Amino acid sequence: MDEVVITEYDPNWVLLFEQESARIRTVVDRDLITRIEHFGSTAVPGLAAKPIIDLLVGVRSLAEAKQVAVSQLEHLSYAYWFDNPDPQRMFFVKGLPPNSPRTHHIHMVEPDSVLWERLIFRDYLCKHSDEAARYAQLKRHLAQRFSSDREAYTVGKAEYIESVMQKARQQLAS
Repeated sequence: MDEVVITEYDPNWVLLFEQESARIRTVVDRDLITRIEHFGSTAVPGLAAKPIIDLLVGVRSLAEAKQVAVSQLEHLSYAYWFDNPDPQRMFFVKGLPPNSPRTHHIHMVEPDSVLWERLIFRDYLCKHSDEAARYAQLKRHLAQRFSSDREAYTVGKAEYIESVMQKARQQLAS
């Protein structure tokens, strides 16, 4: 079973991101990748999170990435979600229950993807520890309520995330 488990912040998450980013750059065609960012809750110092490192990987072209990156990332033990309903993003998982726990997610997108906006959320939480604490409380509640339903857990966070995104956008605009 793939349970939703929230753990206390681990400062090693930053190092795990840096190491994995370097590994990705060694196996994926370097001309394909435009940038790699650490995002999601493990990228926010002090924030409790599912212990899964989320990497936002920018690529020149998703069409090209589908041709070469899938097999290249398999060498790092990533599984590609071929049936992903979002054509604007490629999604990879490292570690799949019941064989092993999830450890990393790769969200591969082109430079104009709306997913880059998630960095605004990350940056806002980094600057506002009170908001990060509220988010941690919500995540713990949802993980307890939906411990075996990752989709319901994610849906439960959506309204809160959008409200923080609105605050972050307003702050950027002023």
